[in-house]
Amino acid sequence: TFHSNKAAVYFTSKRYDECIASCREAVEVGKANRAPFEERAKALTRCAKAYQKKGDLEMAIECCREAQLESFDKATERMMKNMELEKKKMDAAAYLDDGLAEEAKQRGNEHFRNKEWADAVKEYEEAVKRAPNNAPIRNNLAAALCKIMDFNGAKTHIDKAIEIDPKYVKAWARKGDIEVICKENHKALESYKKGLELDPTNAACKDGLRKVTAMINYGASTMTEEEKMDRARKGMADPEIQSILQDPVIQQILKDFNENPQAANQAMMNPAVRAKIEKLIASGVVQTA
Repeated sequence: TFHSNKAAVYFTSKRYDECIASCREAVEVGKANRAPFEERAKALTRCAKAYQKKGDLEMAIECCREAQLESFDKATERMMKNMELEKKKMDAAAYLDDGLAEEAKQRGNEHFRNKEWADAVKEYEEAVKRAPNNAPIRNNLAAALCKIMDFNGAKTHIDKAIEIDPKYVKAWARKGDIEVICKENHKALESYKKGLELDPTNAACKDGLRKVTAMINYGASTMTEEEKMDRARKGMADPEIQSILQDPVIQQILKDFNENPQAANQAMMNPAVRAKIEKLIASGVVQTA
């Protein structure tokens, strides 16, 4: 108790090194005299707090772990989790370096040119760690991930690239390409169009839009009924498609196509309505003759 009280005074006085020494002494004396586990844990927890004040999170976390071995405490557990999260953020921030990111990117580019896909992914991932807010690097990583068939990973990084820079046309083109591979033609159609809104001359988006439009318009005619149903199921799994189908206005228009074509054609003159119907057709949920 004497050493623990000294440690408490040192902590309050911001004399953290002396606090740590007193906490350690309190634990050793406590062990020698078979003091309650809870008391030894409290000393170690105060030691952790002192290390945290000094900015040494590694030692702070270690003291928390020691305290939990002496006597488990929910408050100490929460404090340790927060410290671990803080340390993770600090480590990531310390790792940032635009120059080293560019070097890793160039190594990745070299591997990509040589069709060494796994090595390209490794270098691009290193570049992302060094510069997580660099959209072109994430775009390159998405391309490399596609080569090793990791389409979910590619989607994640290309979406992040667009979040970082919504005006990055190459990312919109890449997003469309990935969506075509994943048979999400309705999404690809939108991605290419968004890219062309930013740059009407972009060749990748123009070519992608032409191809996906052809797939939508003519692909259905060559599909078996089973393939059409599979395509429609995938479309129905999209929350955006579900939302469109729940729109009462869209429901009425779909009904009008069969019962009142003139009213349906009139409604299609509204650009917003037309875009939604086209998305339903592109997804395969609505099929045309």
